[in-house]
Amino acid sequence: MSTYGPGTPAPHGPAAGVDVCAVVLAAGEGTRLRPLTGRVPKALCPVGNVPLLDRALARLAGLGLTGPDRVAVNACYLGDQVVARVGDRAHLSVEPGDPLGTAGGVGRLRDWIGGRGVLVGNADAYLADPAAPPGPDVAALLDGWDGRSVRLLGQPADDPAAPGTFAGHRFVGFSLLPWRLVRELPATFGDLVRAVWRPAEAAGALTVVPYPGTFYDTGTPADYLAANLHAAGPDGLVDPAAEVDGPVTRSVVGAGARVHGAVDRSVIWPGATVAAGERLVGVIRAGADLTVPAAR
Repeated sequence: MSTYGPGTPAPHGPAAGVDVCAVVLAAGEGTRLRPLTGRVPKALCPVGNVPLLDRALARLAGLGLTGPDRVAVNACYLGDQVVARVGDRAHLSVEPGDPLGTAGGVGRLRDWIGGRGVLVGNADAYLADPAAPPGPDVAALLDGWDGRSVRLLGQPADDPAAPGTFAGHRFVGFSLLPWRLVRELPATFGDLVRAVWRPAEAAGALTVVPYPGTFYDTGTPADYLAANLHAAGPDGLVDPAAEVDGPVTRSVVGAGARVHGAVDRSVIWPGATVAAGERLVGVIRAGADLTVPAAR
């Protein structure tokens, strides 16, 4: 186990001769975000009025990874929505039945990966670094990679010894896996922590690359709201196609939303309605009838 510090000199991109593709994991049910994810898969929930999946694909494009030959997306829960959103931007792996988990999802793509290293990103990871745009902000994960070790993007954990940490860091959404380990993954349910990361850690073949920006996993209403408010900035974000005649402060309002009441520190989904006389604080509103409390 080692940590790749910010002072470590590194060339740009993987070592010569190392080919890399990317997989965005978008098959999960997002149970902690219910009832929001009863309508929309978590990967398509908007953050700053941009679906999380689009943010992930944009980050990969910033690394030069685009198109169905270089990028794959897996889908399962409400998979038809994910398939429609991806279109021809990436190769699609639609898992039958229940989601296969992070390891099974990658294992099902072994033939497509076909001998390459693979950058695996969680669609629900919100990342933002004021010093670098999406793509270059995670480029250190690839810099100088020899195609043999496992790399994780991480941030120092509040408790460095807590379960789930790696070299005192928490995982923040992206990992880099060598083909020698990917080719052993079956297309059956499993997670990358047990199947790849911990064995690599035990073998001294896992490196944590620190991420200097902001991260939210958006898995809970509180973190989902926090990611949206971060994306919106102190002035908030109102889509030009929204109809707003009520007071809106520090909030995100999506296209086609109709806001006639008061909104503060909240997320109003595209097409949602806030009626006159309503006052929403620290919530997520979807449609005309769904309000999810989200304040910590």
